[in-house]
Order: sequence, then structure tokens, then C-alpha cells
Amino acid sequence: MLDQTKRYVNLNLKEEDLIKEGNHVLCAYMMRPKQGYEYVATAAHFAAESSTGTNVEVFTTDDFTRSIDAIVYEVDEQKEIMKIAYPLALFDRNISDGRAVMTNFLTLVVGNNQGMSDVEYAKLLDFYMPPSYQNLFDGPSVNIETLWRHLGRPTKDGGLIVGTIIKPKLGLVPEKFAQACYEYWLGGDFIKNDEPQANQPFSPYKKTMQLVADAMKRVQDKTGQPKIFSANISADDPFEIIARGETILEIFGEDSPRVAFLIDGYIMGTAGITLVRRYFPDQFLHYHRAGHGMITSSQSKRGYTSYVHMKLARLQGASGIHTGTMGYGKMEGEAEDKILAYVLERDEVDGPFYKQKWYGMKATTPIISGGMNALRVYGFFENLGHANVIQTSGGGSFGHLDGPAAGATSIRQSYEAWKNKIPLLEYAKEHKELARAFESFSHDADKFFPEWRKVLNIKETA
Repeated sequence: MLDQTKRYVNLNLKEEDLIKEGNHVLCAYMMRPKQGYEYVATAAHFAAESSTGTNVEVFTTDDFTRSIDAIVYEVDEQKEIMKIAYPLALFDRNISDGRAVMTNFLTLVVGNNQGMSDVEYAKLLDFYMPPSYQNLFDGPSVNIETLWRHLGRPTKDGGLIVGTIIKPKLGLVPEKFAQACYEYWLGGDFIKNDEPQANQPFSPYKKTMQLVADAMKRVQDKTGQPKIFSANISADDPFEIIARGETILEIFGEDSPRVAFLIDGYIMGTAGITLVRRYFPDQFLHYHRAGHGMITSSQSKRGYTSYVHMKLARLQGASGIHTGTMGYGKMEGEAEDKILAYVLERDEVDGPFYKQKWYGMKATTPIISGGMNALRVYGFFENLGHANVIQTSGGGSFGHLDGPAAGATSIRQSYEAWKNKIPLLEYAKEHKELARAFESFSHDADKFFPEWRKVLNIKETA
């Protein structure tokens, strides 16, 4: 294999100088060569494949081509870390408006280099974009502040949006689905049309959405409170995506400002996200990341991390994205994963390798789901340090012994207990729905609150 070390490696380059000059995208990877291959040479091959290189010398290469080589500027073989600087000239711009192209960015930094014969594995851990390039991405058009306004709350620190996923997520005919929405909305704020729910033969899309829109009107009239619905408009064909979105807006009519559009962003890719961001800029863009775990999981040695995924989502313009439950629900994760939320919502974050500054780009909203209930969210908020998120509990709402409205209320009461710094079990003494959540999710209650039966005066059943 052609040795490309001299051309694509310069370990004398200083990261602080590269950042100050602002002419490069910097990427930090975990990388291991296959047995028998030298580390720096493999890193050079990786950088070459990511930019201007070929496996043989070619007569078309000239001095300008060499000036835009990606360069390996740092390696730590023991930690399996390499860093590469990509000249900004490598990255595509739209011919229509000069905006940046995420498809091209990913093609370069996690493209063919992931499958080279001398690489055992490589995973993107973090990246840095200079402001001149970062600002060419769309960023979000709306976020949780818009939803707070629709809910009649302050647009700063408006608090928890209590949401759910209708359960079962597949198998309900239109009438039952809409009735489940109505019953949940009696206590909750937000309903997510789950990612597999679409235009199935047993649940035609238009009929289901018409009944959901009717349920929203009726429950708003009954409670006097606005509600939010996140409608899945994911599809393969951009014209079908637009057709679904326009159908939703027509059906919901005057309530359409309180409709979010759910997109399977990882499965559909960058084109799906950008299409919806630009075609429906006034709607909350709900980025569902189904499938991401095949590359972002800590078990995966290729692709990129969840942290990188969050940065990509904000750049592309997601209004909100699922971040996992940080070890408090059913999905894999750790308490330290709160950085996934912070890089979405804060203007400045110290990442694993690079300091991320967003320079005022609108925040993306963390969406929390996966095995959460009233007993678990309290600890989640304590770890995160705030509750300005959308929290969608499916089983945690529909599994409540007194029904989904009580389930939603129990989660709201858990949030109130945390906000007022009252121990959860103490708060449950005076709040029926929260107390019944202990009975509804007794396995969790036994695990986290072993004295709950005694405190709540509940007799243990055989």
C-alpha cells in the first residue's frame, strides 16, 4: 500500500493555531489499524481517503490539490486517538444559496474511510467547525420556547412539557388511537405519534389524523388548556413528506401551530431533515433518531458518537431530538450523558476534545423518552439540573393503574416535587396520582424507595 505519511501527516501543527486561523474543520477519532499496519501510516491513509488521496500516484495531482489535503496533526497510539484537520475548501456549498451541505460533510469525515482494509475500526468522537463554516448551517427555526408560548407559559424556563407515546405504538385502529389521545390529554401536554405509526392498512393516515384533530379540539374545550401533537410525516419520497405535512396542517386548521412534525432523521438522513426544516419552518421539527444505536452505541467501534449526533442535529435545524434517558430509563446510557442535552441547549460547552461555541444559534430541545415514569424522572431532573425538556412516557403514562391522564399527572407531580425540593415519597403523601404511581410501578418503587409501602400505608399484596 502506498505510504502517504509525508504528504498527509504534520505533527508539528498546533491545534490552538489551527483554531485561531479558522481555516480548518478539526475531527478527533478513535482509530485502530489492523494487525500488521503502522499507526501513523494508517492515519495518513485515512486522511488521504477523506480528502484528496488515491491509492496510487496520479498525474492529475497538482500543487493546488496538495494545498487542500486533510492533514493528521496529532496522534496518541496508546489511547487510539488521531486528529485530522480538513481545509474548509474541501466542503460543499449549495449552488442555490451558498449554505453548507451536511451530506458532504459526513461523506468526507465518516465516509469511505470507515471501510478501508487497513483500519480495524474508526469512530468520530468530536469535531470543531470554525464560525465561518458553522454559521452556514441552518440551525433550528423553532424550539421549546415556541411550544411554551403555545402552552401559555413564559418563554424562559417554561418548565417540563409532559408528554407520551400512545401505547401500543402499533395496532390501534383510528377510533381507539384518537380516544387514547383524548384520555391522555386530560392530564398531559404533548403526544408523540410514534415513529412506526404511519399509513397502515388498519389505520389510514387521513382518517386517524382527522379523529386526533377532533380529539384535540374536544379536550381543549373541556380542560381550557392548549395541547400539542407531534405527527409523523416520515417517508422515502420528498413529495410524500410534503404531502403528509400539508395534509396535517389542513386537517388541524387553527390548531396547526401546535402540531410538530416528527421525522425519522437518522433513517431518512440529512435530506429529510433539511427538507422539513426549510419547507415547514414554522413547525417544531421533532427529530426521532430510531436506528442510531447501530453506530452511536458505546459497543460500536465505527461511525460516530451520540455526542457528535447531537451536534449534527442542532446544525441541521432539529427543533428537538431524543437524547436517551442518561441511565434513568430503559435505554443504555450514563449520568454523564447529560452533556448530550447541554450541547443541544447551551451556547458554549466543553466537549470531549473541542470547546463548542454556537455563537447564538438557536438551541435544540432535549426530548427524553424510554422507560421513564414518575418514580424515575425525579432523579433524572436532579442529574440534569433542570427540567426544560419534553419528556415522553408511554408505559409510564398508560401503565398507571388509574389511566393515562393520571399517569401524566403523576409525572407532573414528580416534576413539582423536584422543583420545590420536596422528597418524592413525602410529596406522594398528599398527591393521589403520584402515590398511585408507586403502586403502578411497584418494581421501581421497591428498588428506589424500599420503605414506600410503610410511608404510604399500602398493604403488600400476595
